[in-house]
Amino acid sequence: MTPSASRPAARTPVQQAALVTGLVFLVVGVLGFIPGVTTDYGSLEFASHESGAELLGLFQVSILHNLVHLAYGLAGLMLAGTAAGAYSYLLVGGAVYLVLWVYGLSVGHDSDANFVPLNSADDWLHFVLGIAMIGLALALGRRGTRTDT
Repeated sequence: MTPSASRPAARTPVQQAALVTGLVFLVVGVLGFIPGVTTDYGSLEFASHESGAELLGLFQVSILHNLVHLAYGLAGLMLAGTAAGAYSYLLVGGAVYLVLWVYGLSVGHDSDANFVPLNSADDWLHFVLGIAMIGLALALGRRGTRTDT
């Protein structure tokens, strides 16, 4: 057995970016369930614009919102296993966040359509996340999916 055969392949930059992004989403999902880190925790609803809970006192959250963050985090960890999966996670995930940004700007924050729920801070964070994730995919994807020997 050659020395390189016993070592697992190093992660590509795009895989590392997807892994870190997934871990951040997992942490955010967990923090959304911690009283104190999430203010007005007693008003946490499953899915409603009436959920008064806010992560870090800024980002409106609900149980559904937190579960989506956890699922997004797990998807990032799983898809970071391959460069192609990591690239897709960042690119498609970023596009989903941009759609969510437009959705958040389009529906009234007091509307029943705002079931996630979202507030202005969430809207603009989704814009930044969407741009950042797509930017990471595009900047790291070519280098990350190439097989140089």
